[in-house]
Amino acid sequence: MSTAMPSASFTITCEDVRFEPITAIIFDKDGTLENSAAYWRIVGSERARLIDAQIPGVGEPLLMAFGIIDDTLDPQSLMAVGSCDENEIAAAAYIAETGRSWYESRQIAKSAFTEVAESKYLTKTPKLAPLYQDVRETLQSLSNKGLKIGILSADSTEEVENFVSNHQLENYIQLCLGANQETTKPNPQLFRQACEGLGVVCRQTLMVGDASVDMVMAKAAEAAGTIGICRHPNLQLELADIQINTLLKIQAL
Repeated sequence: MSTAMPSASFTITCEDVRFEPITAIIFDKDGTLENSAAYWRIVGSERARLIDAQIPGVGEPLLMAFGIIDDTLDPQSLMAVGSCDENEIAAAAYIAETGRSWYESRQIAKSAFTEVAESKYLTKTPKLAPLYQDVRETLQSLSNKGLKIGILSADSTEEVENFVSNHQLENYIQLCLGANQETTKPNPQLFRQACEGLGVVCRQTLMVGDASVDMVMAKAAEAAGTIGICRHPNLQLELADIQINTLLKIQAL
């Protein structure tokens, strides 16, 4: 039995689709609220470069595994939607293919990832990873109506909090939650945890994201609905209840 307290509920319209009753909306961060593709492309390229310096030849396949092709980052790729731990394990798997032990492979990958994470030249800033233009207006509108708003990301909770602080979104966001080694997307427990943190129930909460894992996670948690934000022309999220190209189409009545 849920312990969530009753909250004001609303009808949410999105083009010709209506969701009701809705008390909260949970947003993904990267690719949904934050235009971070350029930043993650740099991070992934640097991780691959450091590993390739130790194991020549592994850098190119690593870039492909991360989803980095030329100057683009696949919005559905490991680098775009996977957690840091998942990316590190994938890198270690490519290293292990060269004949190294799993322990050594994990150590090499971990060392490269740590060096990049601690580099003062690769700090994520609002300039390098800006808000999409429709974000602030959307969050302000929904928040002013009285909806509870949370952010649920494959990034760490600390990075979600940094994002909210860096972009001064504290007045709109009631919950910041990221993945960890035990639980990441598309585990529905992560969505349930977010709803519990907001004090709402899943069946009255919408999920908005730019990746299939967001849709799978929310549906498994029996969310009220899923909205796919497709900011790339070739991106399709068939599992979403509706696909939109701007968050401004999400309206609360």
